[in-house]
Amino acid sequence: MNHSHPQNRYDYDVVIIGAGHAGTEAAAAAARLGARTALLTTNLDTVGQMSCNPAIGGVAKGQIVREVDALGGLMGLAIDATGIQFRMLNCRKGPAMHSPRAQADKKAYQNHIKWQIESIDNLDLRQETVEDLVTEPIQNQSQPSQPNNDFASLATQRIVGVRVKGDAVYYAKTVVLTTGTFLKAIMHTGEAQSAGGRAGEGTTAGISGALHRLNFELDRFKTGTPPRLNARGIDFSRLEEQPGDENPQAFSYLTDSLPGNQLPCHIAHTNEAVHDLIRANLSRAPMYSGQIDSRGPRYCPSIEDKVVRFADKSGHQLFLEPEGRQTQEIYVNGISTSLPRDVQDAMFRLIPGLENASIMRYGYAVEYDFCPPTQLWPHLESKTVAGLFFAGQINGTTGYEEAAGQGLIAGLNAARTVAGQSTWVPSRQDAYLGVLVDDLVTAGTDEPYRMFTSRAEYRLLLRQDNADRRLTGAADELGLIDANRRKRYHEKLENIRVCRELLAATRVEQTPADVYLRRPEVTWEMMCEWLPQLQNVEPEAANQCVIDIKYAGYIDRQQMDVDKQLRMSEKRIPVSFDYERIGPLRNEAREKFLKIRPLNLAQAKRISGITPADIALVLAHLER
Repeated sequence: MNHSHPQNRYDYDVVIIGAGHAGTEAAAAAARLGARTALLTTNLDTVGQMSCNPAIGGVAKGQIVREVDALGGLMGLAIDATGIQFRMLNCRKGPAMHSPRAQADKKAYQNHIKWQIESIDNLDLRQETVEDLVTEPIQNQSQPSQPNNDFASLATQRIVGVRVKGDAVYYAKTVVLTTGTFLKAIMHTGEAQSAGGRAGEGTTAGISGALHRLNFELDRFKTGTPPRLNARGIDFSRLEEQPGDENPQAFSYLTDSLPGNQLPCHIAHTNEAVHDLIRANLSRAPMYSGQIDSRGPRYCPSIEDKVVRFADKSGHQLFLEPEGRQTQEIYVNGISTSLPRDVQDAMFRLIPGLENASIMRYGYAVEYDFCPPTQLWPHLESKTVAGLFFAGQINGTTGYEEAAGQGLIAGLNAARTVAGQSTWVPSRQDAYLGVLVDDLVTAGTDEPYRMFTSRAEYRLLLRQDNADRRLTGAADELGLIDANRRKRYHEKLENIRVCRELLAATRVEQTPADVYLRRPEVTWEMMCEWLPQLQNVEPEAANQCVIDIKYAGYIDRQQMDVDKQLRMSEKRIPVSFDYERIGPLRNEAREKFLKIRPLNLAQAKRISGITPADIALVLAHLER
């Protein structure tokens, strides 16, 4: 667009729009790399806010938090400092399935994130409402000298800044959009509708308009949130108590101790009377009345959806989660709803233990715009507007953890782009974050995307316990971590090395101790009884050695699969590769290749609908 030079002008390397979980990680990463960064949000009081459930982590999500932490991010340290209950999920399963989860003191978590953001060098936090994106056409594009690295070669526009309310412009070399559920957002409670991406807040229509003008494809998703109850009216004696772990584990590799005095959660259940009430009022539910026709998260359905889809179930579990140490507010996980207020009131009067509980906040659904993520390169930069990055729910994901991971990757790459450096993204075999971004940009998503362990084909390698061993070395090379984390990381590696050498040099019943430890019935505690010198090994190093040794066969087999995948990844495809020149290529395949623009054969193979014959044609053309 044609942009003037207003009196209120600010110049930065990187501007981040939105200060939720994606925006704060993006801003922190960019600033840590030395980029002069501005983080813009419509309300400074909602920086890092938990809009929905007061918890961090969970199955696969906990792995992502540990990866964000291993890369120097904020989330792990914040939840460790403000958690009120910690649990390791799936402990009865193998280590690849272990997933940390913690309840947060919601306000304390938010304040901790804000405090961290305010304390980072090179980072300015500003309360601003962004009304437009400022771009300029890219003139006289020449053929890139390094086609695999010059992603701007296909762009028609370049971002140069953002215009905010009050006729001021923040000029920047790169901009990261992390607008969450606020793009043209509408909230629904029964027949009642209001504009806003979160209760008590507005919407950001201007950015949607700018994206339309720049020819981005936009679609609509919906998400929901459950009612919150006042704890004073709940009869906890009739509910099942769910305590935290006796020996809780931290999220951050830097945390030495966790807050004491964990608070319990509780479990309640719906029943047939509740289900009958919901069925009788489905015509008033926006999802069933036709008021909402956008898609919601399949794996986090509303209570209306559960009653319809699982009609044979006579009850559903509800998890009552405290929102903090200094509030009576209880989050009722499992009963997300947009039913009218009177129906929500009536539902709880039918649930044992909750009959006298009063609703403090009613549940609602939110419809919002998102940008289908196949419009992005793997490093989360737009294919058509150079320097414009997207992260978080604007990419069609759901969850604080998925947003934080994308934010860190987008912020990191925005700063590296400014510095003229190559972009960096973890691969599928290196991190759940690699699986996340590859799934999004290669396959897109037709429902709000949520991470699961089943999405990762190499999940035995991608455990929560080894995220630092997988990623902190790369984070150090990228400049994302400080001296303290570097020291702790190398000490851990040294402890593991010493432990392995000690096991290899010691014998149990004439068998090398590391070989003896492979036996399923042998535990580390038993080894320490037989070999007292092992008692001095650091617990974390011992745990890593036990997993490495006991699962060596499985890990080696998975590593062979990884090596095959790496060979495919080495077959690079230039950004400007001309698929039109492959005469025999099917039209459907050509359209998909031109849309996704895969960067190597491994990514090309993962595009939905692409056949081995299509790959063979591309490979033959590349070799020619």
